[in-house]
Amino acid sequence: MMVPTGYRSPWLLLEAPCGSGRRPAGGAAPSGVVAPGEPGADRRSGPEPPWGCSAALTPPTGASSGLLSPPRRGSSWRTMVAKSRKQTGRSPATPADRDRNPLVSPPGKSGGRRPGREGKAGSHPNGLSGIGHKLGLSPSALGRLGITLLLAALSGFLHWHHLSQLFENDRHFSHLSNLEKEMAFRTEMGLYYSYYKTIIEAPSFLDGLHLVMNDRLTEYPLVINTLQRFNLYPEVVLASWYRMYTGVMGYFGIPTKMCWSINRGEGLTPVDSCEGMGDPTYFYVACVFVLNGLMMSLFFVYGAYLSGSRLGGVVTTMCFFFNHGESTRVMWTPPLRESFAYPFLVLQMLLLTYILRTRNLSRAAMVALGVSNVCFMLPWQFAQFVLLTQVASLFASYILGYLGPTKMQSILVTHMITLGVCFILMFGNSMLLTSFYASSLVSIWAIIALRDQFAKVFKPGIIIMVMQGLAWVGSTVLLKFMLSTILGASDDAHISGLIKSKFTSYKDFHTLMYTCAAEFDFMELETPLRYLKTFLLPLNMLVVALIAVRTCQDVVRFLRGGGGKASGKSDDVDEAAGSEISAKGELVYHSLQLLAFGVLAVLIMRLKLFLTPHMCIMASLICSKQVFGWIGERFKHQVVVFAVMAAMAVQGVANLQAQWGIIGEFSNLPQEELLDWIQDNTRPDSVFAGAMPTMASVKLSTGRPIVNHPHYEDAGLRERTKLVYSMYSRMSGETVKRNLMQLGVDFFVLEDSWCTRRTRPGCSMPEIWDVEDTENVGKIPLCTHISKNSRPHFTTVFSNDIYKVLKVPKVTKELR
Repeated sequence: MMVPTGYRSPWLLLEAPCGSGRRPAGGAAPSGVVAPGEPGADRRSGPEPPWGCSAALTPPTGASSGLLSPPRRGSSWRTMVAKSRKQTGRSPATPADRDRNPLVSPPGKSGGRRPGREGKAGSHPNGLSGIGHKLGLSPSALGRLGITLLLAALSGFLHWHHLSQLFENDRHFSHLSNLEKEMAFRTEMGLYYSYYKTIIEAPSFLDGLHLVMNDRLTEYPLVINTLQRFNLYPEVVLASWYRMYTGVMGYFGIPTKMCWSINRGEGLTPVDSCEGMGDPTYFYVACVFVLNGLMMSLFFVYGAYLSGSRLGGVVTTMCFFFNHGESTRVMWTPPLRESFAYPFLVLQMLLLTYILRTRNLSRAAMVALGVSNVCFMLPWQFAQFVLLTQVASLFASYILGYLGPTKMQSILVTHMITLGVCFILMFGNSMLLTSFYASSLVSIWAIIALRDQFAKVFKPGIIIMVMQGLAWVGSTVLLKFMLSTILGASDDAHISGLIKSKFTSYKDFHTLMYTCAAEFDFMELETPLRYLKTFLLPLNMLVVALIAVRTCQDVVRFLRGGGGKASGKSDDVDEAAGSEISAKGELVYHSLQLLAFGVLAVLIMRLKLFLTPHMCIMASLICSKQVFGWIGERFKHQVVVFAVMAAMAVQGVANLQAQWGIIGEFSNLPQEELLDWIQDNTRPDSVFAGAMPTMASVKLSTGRPIVNHPHYEDAGLRERTKLVYSMYSRMSGETVKRNLMQLGVDFFVLEDSWCTRRTRPGCSMPEIWDVEDTENVGKIPLCTHISKNSRPHFTTVFSNDIYKVLKVPKVTKELR
């Protein structure tokens, strides 16, 4: 932190360690989550800080997994919810336990034998007592830990079941043919799934990996490494698991799926449908839902750990379910990158909370943080923007005095190392190095390293805080554009244009392709209204207001005190003494992170998937004695919590019932006809172009080469798509034909809806083209002419109610 020498946050002076911060003897934390690093003997007397005590963390064992099953009708879901509520009432019974973390409690003075004496006859405990002895837990603490893990596992199971039920109800997935299942993965979902299909259908796993790393179908005639471009590590891992699973089951002769013939009626031919983990699509979707079930288990532990109460975990879980439609879309879009990445962000933020809370840094904790960072960044190209908000929030906590310079630099170095690891694993993807996230890491590290120079130049107090913030913004932007220029990277140029369009009237073709989609537009008014109805927004406003008021009070108190005076102690001495972390630091960080997520969600509605879950996490603080200790004794506090939960449940249960009421069945006969025609009437090397979502389906289900696809994050692909979409402009047919000739296209799939669809004024394809092609404004779009008569430039070889396949004349083949 850049503060005057000897500066301490006002809360640093109030902090005193308490019993709940002790580390259990031998308490190695499973699943990569590290137990607290404070030795059990490090207990000191002193006044209790007004914000309570930090506590240890033990992670969940995870939710149980299972097959993706058809929906279960009846009252089973409501029964399980009721069971969860019933179990939430358990909490420590004695006043001494009120501020203890429910996950791990320090062992009592039970006279347990020292490690050196365990070898004596009769001294080795058995059963659960033996487990507790090894973990350094008393029987009561072990029981509380067991209850916490049980509730976490139950939360994970309920979420897995909920996701599976909604997905099955919406599409009747268990009764779809293989082709229909693939068509259900529209747009970029189908593109991602196609590489999973490539690997599992290859002669061997290595052959499949070679095919996706030397792909000739996705951007014909280019050969690209799709692992570098499309964040496909989830598909690689799942394909390897599927091949191992089917291989082992086949070796032992165990059936893995059940198939039957489905009569679809309406004069349609019957189709074969398979169900079970031996079916590739079932295996894929089931793994996604199990992962997000485990995410909910982590969510419970996260809420319990942050609030210091198991009841906080229950509040977090219930808020997530009550606002499920605003929190995730994994039940509708399993293959999207966020479905794989977000669970690891929850783990990463839980580990970060632990690191902020503990006094002494643990190498194992930092390694675990780095691993979770890698697992979050590898599956998703937008992870860098989330991590940018995280380091910005941490830097603001540092400036305010709630995070010491050594710990802040350690976190930054961990981020830098993991960024480098991801850069290597992504085969040198330049978007990682030229991102604002990478530049921000370097800028903040440099500012902290130069903190003494800042203290000499600027006066202590508000001036030095502001100058550090300005230095961060300026150096980050400058470094980002310098790196982009040096490396010649322009793949993320559309992001700068998108941000610019949010604050100005700027617009171009690529920017409008984003902003005309509802998910990339500003947050709609209905979203905060839905937060209001479930009381999630009012509760978060109250929590943040309480934290902000006390933060402002202490900052003002610090500034009135002159901003601190020089002392003879160095930063390292202060850190060794354990005074670098205030009792409030983690709460300040979470409040700042909530504000950052809020800004992202307001600017880009799709990013509310970060805001809503974090609001659920912050809602757990209603159970925190640190924040709401002013309510009074424990009974009164719990009454208030249950009253709030009851108020939330009024609209929350209605939201769940609305989700359970979604019953549908996937069917897309026009596209099925198109894909069947392509499969039967075109050569395997015929090249296709068309709308991005349709091209993903063509590649997935027919294996034909395509020239454009929905992954829009590459500069070259954006220019290719622009040439293809000239079909929907007002240009001449000859110009469009030359564009397709340039790309080597054999067939163009024309969709009339793309010519006429208009989500809002200025957002039809011809209107989007008017921004770029001002010369032809006012003319009739070419697609309108082609839909009536494709000659003389093209020949119609297939058509139905939705699709029309245009063959590029043979002369174009000679001009490639």
